Amino acid sequence: MTDLAMHPEPPEAPPGPGVVVLGRFQPLHRGHALMIAAAEQWRASNTPESPLIIAIGSSNRPESMENPWTVEERISMLEAWLGPNGIVGDIVAIPDIEDPPMWVSHAERYHGQAGIFFTTDIYSAELYESAGWQVMMSELEQRESFEGWRVRATAHMMSTIGDEDAVRTVLNPTIPKEVVEYLIEAGGLRRLAFLGGGGEPVG
Repeated sequence: MTDLAMHPEPPEAPPGPGVVVLGRFQPLHRGHALMIAAAEQWRASNTPESPLIIAIGSSNRPESMENPWTVEERISMLEAWLGPNGIVGDIVAIPDIEDPPMWVSHAERYHGQAGIFFTTDIYSAELYESAGWQVMMSELEQRESFEGWRVRATAHMMSTIGDEDAVRTVLNPTIPKEVVEYLIEAGGLRRLAFLGGGGEPVG
């Protein structure tokens, strides 16, 4: 196990119950976008009084090919995509604790309790169900194309390409255009060239 700093600290008062979507968003890819849009559609139809809460995991992981973007950058990616798509969500960052059985009670200090957990991941669904949450499972189309490690590997491949139109052509099929533009403008791709080979095959 690695000693990880608890960054950020939990808020003094967590948010009230909401529809929670959890991801690392390394980066925000089209699979994430589909899941968030599906969660928002479900929320608006079934519990419109509840907020949409987007939880960013691994906020305290050191920079690596598996975790190349800071939590602040991932918040910016989400904000760049949410607004143009007419989605309002409360974004919270949650540090890892490397203790899966304790994850939900830890995460509740950040995203609140007793809400709805909306996911495409069976393992996460089981964790939240076992903690007493109502879980909504959503199907993820083209799951192989939208696996996080594949998206990062493609971004890594493009990290030394100076032709921005070529970068857009290659990345837009798997990363929303708003996020691609953010990565280009903020220089968020170039650092991948210095982070070594591809990441682990996880989301």
